[in-house]
Amino acid sequence: MTLVAAQAFLCWCLVINYGILLLWFLVFWFAHDWMFRLHGRWFSLSRERFDSVHYAAMAAYKIGILLFNLAPYVALHLIGPGGR
Repeated sequence: MTLVAAQAFLCWCLVINYGILLLWFLVFWFAHDWMFRLHGRWFSLSRERFDSVHYAAMAAYKIGILLFNLAPYVALHLIGPGGR
């Protein structure tokens, strides 16, 4: 895999993962009650616990995106042609 291909791969991974995170947030925001009822069938959670679990999971997912997509993309961009 060339450096340019790796940069393009990581860039698309970044876009796709942020799209997933944005979709998750929008569904959580606009369909909160529906999600709570759906998950309430499987798990016994209070609304506060449900919200905190989703907030923590979104934060962990975002940190994963930053660590595994953005940081390598920036590093490859810095060492690549025209970087620095």
